[in-house]
Amino acid sequence: MAKSDKQRSTTEQWLESLAAAERPAQPVILALPMPAADELQVLTSLADVRQTTAAVIATGQRLISIFTPDLEPQLYDDPKVIEVIKRFVLSHSFAKVRVLLRDHTRHTGSGSRFMSMARRLTSYLELRILVPQFHHLTASYCISDDRGIVYRMRSDRWDGIAAVNSPPVARQYLQEFDAAWLASHDQHHRRAARMQ
Repeated sequence: MAKSDKQRSTTEQWLESLAAAERPAQPVILALPMPAADELQVLTSLADVRQTTAAVIATGQRLISIFTPDLEPQLYDDPKVIEVIKRFVLSHSFAKVRVLLRDHTRHTGSGSRFMSMARRLTSYLELRILVPQFHHLTASYCISDDRGIVYRMRSDRWDGIAAVNSPPVARQYLQEFDAAWLASHDQHHRRAARMQ
């Protein structure tokens, strides 16, 4: 009987280790209360933008689209934002983060936490340089799937709006993003063909 108790104990330990591996990671705790569905939140500071960007990314299931002038290190190099992006891509199969940069010469060096992460997670994060025909766009935004958005009309200011669940607003800017994304893809391939 002692042998079967020992065997049962070993089996229980093994099952417990499997269960522990299956438990989800600790969720990201957000200090601000989440707004209700379809409720727009007004943003007035860098702290507001950081907090809501992390919250919007955390709601994503398959696609995050980021339109930024230069990876805005005050925002996208923030450890909480980096951690939420990492969790997003590593916890969802087929997850993708697309980033459109207006100016790739600034803040994309080896000191950028975001770029370090992008180099390690190349199958999840794709960066493209915005083609000149879209340089008139001065906004900065982050869209989660086709429903959550953090939007700033001017990328040089922290004033903006955010919505965790506002498909009409998110889809409007996602269409703009997709058009610029596709044009930037075509331009990238033309440059690569000329180099060969």
